[in-house]
Amino acid sequence: MNICLSEASKKSAAPVSDQVLFGFDGPSGRILGRGPAQQITAGNAATLETRVTAALATAAPDKMIGGALPFDRDADDCLWQCPCSEAPLPRGIAPQGLPLPSWEMTAEPAAQVYADAVTRALGIMAEETGGPDALEKIVLARTLLVESAVPIPVEALMSRLRADRSVTAFRVALPKGPDHPHGRTLCGATPELLVEKRGRRVISHPLAGSAPRQADPVADRAFADALFGSSKDQREHALVVESILDTLAPFCRELSCPEGTRLTSTRSMWHLGTRIEGRLKDEGTPSVLLASALHPTPAVCGVPRARAAGFIKALEPVARDFYAGAVGWCKPSGDGAWYVAIRCAEISNRQARLYAGAGIVPGSDPMAEAAETGAKFGALLTALGLPQDAALQGVVRNGEI
Repeated sequence: MNICLSEASKKSAAPVSDQVLFGFDGPSGRILGRGPAQQITAGNAATLETRVTAALATAAPDKMIGGALPFDRDADDCLWQCPCSEAPLPRGIAPQGLPLPSWEMTAEPAAQVYADAVTRALGIMAEETGGPDALEKIVLARTLLVESAVPIPVEALMSRLRADRSVTAFRVALPKGPDHPHGRTLCGATPELLVEKRGRRVISHPLAGSAPRQADPVADRAFADALFGSSKDQREHALVVESILDTLAPFCRELSCPEGTRLTSTRSMWHLGTRIEGRLKDEGTPSVLLASALHPTPAVCGVPRARAAGFIKALEPVARDFYAGAVGWCKPSGDGAWYVAIRCAEISNRQARLYAGAGIVPGSDPMAEAAETGAKFGALLTALGLPQDAALQGVVRNGEI
């Protein structure tokens, strides 16, 4: 069986028997996985089926596979196999340590530098229009690095993220490494279901096209209506839906979008969303393999996928790691749910790196896209007790902009 306990797990600061390896709380269910655990030998997308098949073949009924797939399909994943509970996760934890008492926040890159990258991407699209394998869409991301005077409390952060019932709050333990001696936890509140499998039934709910929520109800409705009526955003969304339908089609005997494209929302953002439903040819197809086939979708990468991924590496100054990959769980039966790893941060002791991206298509406005990424930082900034207007600045200390 292709499973081993990794050196990173052996050296974990907390005993594996007590450590939370992954947790999810949202519309598709509540899952908490903790030790004793084994880490499935890390590998890339090309070897995932072999490794997962071996792990599921001898899995006990109470043990699930859960974890994270990286954005880069050639990079190593982080998947744990451990006992899981589907009971409701604890709520109402006092947010001790939040807001952070003393902190510094650095935008990497700053909004103007990000806007310049968007301009370069639009230039590439204009030059390639009509050509073979032309770039039609690219999603460009930027980050905020938060450095705190004290360790960032993951439990309190998760309690705050779970307050928004329209999203799935998640956490995944990532192994230690030379650059992360204290270990890392990927935390987030994602609104986007990549794929859910229950028996033969399969569901995906891609989101693409966004607008920030407004405090004033009239203005909020106006932003939502403008998003739904935007040809640019509808075009961006259609590329995502088409890609997911094309990818799922070989796995399914039935596949449709019964509700069409609709507006959906979280506490901080409006989105265009399309619910995709299907019936699998093979009921035994594991949910994690469906997730691997789908990701990264055009909602977080671009069209065509390989070329967009190459430009992302060239235009983004900070590597994505597990941001914009997939997080989720898979039962021994193959059933499970996987989500797009967005609206997230990587927490490591006193540091948190927040990620946010925006889809770029012809007609995009560079500074408007920078503002969109700023709005998407909102959920994590609010949970950490940090000012949202800092997202468009360069360096901010203790709220002094």
